[in-house]
Amino acid sequence: MSQEITIPEEIITNKIYLIREQKVMLDRDLAELYGVETRVLKQSVRRNIKRFPEDFMFEMTKTELEIWRSQFATTSDDKKGLRYAPFCFTEQGVTMLSCILNSERAIDVNIRIIRVFTKMREMLTDNLNIKLEIEGIKKKLINQNKNIELVFSYLDELLEKKENPKPIKKIGYKK
Repeated sequence: MSQEITIPEEIITNKIYLIREQKVMLDRDLAELYGVETRVLKQSVRRNIKRFPEDFMFEMTKTELEIWRSQFATTSDDKKGLRYAPFCFTEQGVTMLSCILNSERAIDVNIRIIRVFTKMREMLTDNLNIKLEIEGIKKKLINQNKNIELVFSYLDELLEKKENPKPIKKIGYKK
């Protein structure tokens, strides 16, 4: 029986980054969570590279690495895992890692990570729904404003007619 891993969601969430318009986790962070060395994780991935197509895992380019270092790696401790371009794993890549790192800890950690990814996706979906509702309300308000302006223009026309009445022709016989 496995002992459940208790990693706070905030720790996992703080290790998910947006790179190339995708939510990813870096090899060094995953290695830390799995309790293995980064080189061991990378070695396992290279041995099973067919399991990791581009939409599951990609390696940072030199340019991306330099940008990454300038934005996030402020301490020398933090640069340790960033001497070489890291592997970036998408949600599907993280799932695939549990297949090749076949340990109880890897499986437990993966379950936690996938739950966090799922929760983030739900939050984004909820956020998108709220934005769509707000846009719908804005459109209704714009239409109402146009309708109110139309009503006021009709009222102005009626007031003008009342102030400047046209002479009424009398109906009937002339004497």
